[in-house]
Amino acid sequence: MASILDSLILFSLITLSLALDMSSERSNKEVMTMYEKWLVEHQKVYNGLGEKDQRFQIFKDNLKFIDEHNAQNHSYRVGLNEFADITNKEYRDMYLSRRINNNMKNKITSERYAYKAGDNNRLPVSVDWRGALGTIKNQGSCGACWAFSTVAAVEAINKIVTGRFVNLSVQELVDCDRKKNLGCNGGLEGNAYEFMVENGGLDTETDYPYLGRGSTCNQVKKNTKVVSINGYKYVQRNNESALMEAVANQPVSVGIEAYGIDFQLYESGVFNGRCGTWLDHSVVVVGYGSENGLDYWLVRNSWGTKWGEAGYFKMERNVKDPVGMCGIAMDATYPTKLRKNSEVTNSGYEKTQMLVPVLETPSYLA
Repeated sequence: MASILDSLILFSLITLSLALDMSSERSNKEVMTMYEKWLVEHQKVYNGLGEKDQRFQIFKDNLKFIDEHNAQNHSYRVGLNEFADITNKEYRDMYLSRRINNNMKNKITSERYAYKAGDNNRLPVSVDWRGALGTIKNQGSCGACWAFSTVAAVEAINKIVTGRFVNLSVQELVDCDRKKNLGCNGGLEGNAYEFMVENGGLDTETDYPYLGRGSTCNQVKKNTKVVSINGYKYVQRNNESALMEAVANQPVSVGIEAYGIDFQLYESGVFNGRCGTWLDHSVVVVGYGSENGLDYWLVRNSWGTKWGEAGYFKMERNVKDPVGMCGIAMDATYPTKLRKNSEVTNSGYEKTQMLVPVLETPSYLA
């Protein structure tokens, strides 16, 4: 008798659970309405036979993941961004790229921003370099995140040192930096900085605009050297304190693992989802701070302004693993640029190799 009663109770609980699950699901009509609105917002048009219906099913699956994730108590939200109609595999294949020949163990890190005990106590509590950067760019399906990361870091240090922002050419790196990098098939920022030093500079975006694909190197444009750098340095590996020291002075190029569907569909908040250390995406750390009790890195992406927080994202900082969240502290580089002696400056860059955000000068450098 007890066995029958237990079975009935178990059946009732399962039925109730299914009913609750079904009641929480969106109707097909509601999802279709959302899909049609999303298609207009993102200007999506499908030409293949039945592709719109196929994409709708993927959209529906992603929406279910979004609803389930956002119903839980996470520090970040996911949403219907530009990647809501593609599978996670498609996303990885189209928008991530391998960081080629990346033998990090043999890289010699610089002492320039090397962390010493107590250093972080004299750094700003928060830093935001977005004022030294231009508008967010969009790499499209070309896997040249390394070039976008390089260009953003160079644009920033040029603005910090000279006071003038110059929008630089990503396409020149994609087309012409082929000694070690592979255009839309992957690359490394260190190699790109080497190209800039050897070439003597980089052309502007206006003169050598981005195509979203690789092309033949334009030698005339390559020889138009508008902005130059003196070199580049590696940040001390697997040390978030050293990375903080560097970011307090200038934006820094980093590699991360961006493999997961929650990063694909990231919308806002401090990301601390599941990820590893297979660095498959290049971005730029442009600041740091704290939000709702969580320390974060402020990071610039190259997927347009409709992804994340207007093209940026926050990633948890000061995690237990020394490599940082998603490997953010494993492979960080930054360009170096010296000011001309004739220029007047209030910065201590040449003397102390320290810079601070233009909108926030801490007392220790005042």
